[in-house]
Formats: sequence, structure tokens, C-alpha cells
Amino acid sequence: MLVLTRKLNQAIQIGDDIEIKILSVDGEQIKIGINAPKNVEIHRKEVYLAIQEENSQAIDTTMDLLTKFSDQLKNK
Repeated sequence: MLVLTRKLNQAIQIGDDIEIKILSVDGEQIKIGINAPKNVEIHRKEVYLAIQEENSQAIDTTMDLLTKFSDQLKNK
């Protein structure tokens, strides 16, 4: 993991297209701004993990339905 120290209004550049800027610091809370292309998805980590879990459950449900449908077709 790369650890960088930044001050208010300083930024970090990731590649050519992504900039992360420190917008404010209030005690233990830091606000950051992210400039990135629209095709780059940006989520808080807990939201990203929830999305991944929902996608995994959706795949499992779809596979279960397909298996049941396939079994029904075979039994006809």
C-alpha cells in the first residue's frame, strides 16, 4: 500500500485521468473530491462490497432457476 501525506487543496494524480483532491479537514473527518471519467465507477468501500454481494446472490439465484428449468425440461 502506498501511503501519501497531503495538505488541504493538494491532490494526488492516478494515471492521466483520475485526480483526488483534499477539499477540507475537520478533526478526524476529511472530505475528498475525485475527478475521473464518467466510465470509472467510484464507490465507498462498504457500498462496493454490498454491490458485489448482491451481484453474487443474483448470479446464484439465476443459476438455481436455470438448473430447475433445465431439470423440468429433461423430465418432460
